[in-house]
Amino acid sequence: MKDNQSVVKKYVTYLQLEKSLSKNSIEAYLDDLEKLAQFVETEEKTVTDVTLDDLHQFVAQLHDVGICPRSQARIISGIKSFYNFLLLDGYVEASPCELLESPKIGLKIPDVLSIEEIDLLISYIDRSKPEGQRNRAILELLYSCGLRVSELVNLNISDIYPDERFIRVLGKGNKQRLVPISETALHEIQLYFLDRHKAPIKKGHEDAVFLNRRGQKLSRVMIFYIIKELLAETGIKKKVSPHTFRHSFATHLLEGGANLRVIQQMLGHERITTTEIYTHIDRERLRREILEHHPRNIKYKKPD
Repeated sequence: MKDNQSVVKKYVTYLQLEKSLSKNSIEAYLDDLEKLAQFVETEEKTVTDVTLDDLHQFVAQLHDVGICPRSQARIISGIKSFYNFLLLDGYVEASPCELLESPKIGLKIPDVLSIEEIDLLISYIDRSKPEGQRNRAILELLYSCGLRVSELVNLNISDIYPDERFIRVLGKGNKQRLVPISETALHEIQLYFLDRHKAPIKKGHEDAVFLNRRGQKLSRVMIFYIIKELLAETGIKKKVSPHTFRHSFATHLLEGGANLRVIQQMLGHERITTTEIYTHIDRERLRREILEHHPRNIKYKKPD
């Protein structure tokens, strides 16, 4: 196991320096890798001795303990990344993952809020409360710019360019992108700044856009809590998280005729295949429209 640990330490350094992954992403990779390490240990092997047959047994065990196909696919993806590193660093001559297939998984179409539902959620925010205007700015920014929750909480005042109508976003892998910001979102942020500048701010948090009552950068958990409270008040029954606003942003852009490549750039997706999930959402909407309105699907009423 000691040999395995030394290799894993070098892999972590590789993920940090070469891949520029966030702390959360690295922890997710290591959690999945730990499952493989436990399996390898029971087989009295090191990770560099693993064969394709070993990996097939490992995946079978994942299935046997009830891990769903989607999670299995994620674990396998992480293991492939690990063995690519071993190959690059000369620990192995060939990756045992080359012929390892991921389980087939169905397309997971995320919940999407309508424009009316988004307006309803925002309208329920009580602006008489100290955090009211801040929360309006948060929801408007999530929807107007399609930000990940981590991108939102890490947004700095120096990242906002009001004259150019752009914000600079630090996404996955520390990759920066410029995202247009709507007049509405800018207005809500400027109103929030009137309150923000009056409150005491902790040292080191001066540039953070969204602050809590203690003058510190807002946490991811707090964003979830804000949305959960609003859902309870409005009675919207959909499964909604901060990411739902990102999905809604992309879906509404596509429905409005935006190019898929443009949406890819706005969302910061490295691969167009990640963005293509929204074409499935749009196709489902078109299917419903056709069933409802096409003359071959309409049941004509008999004349009176």
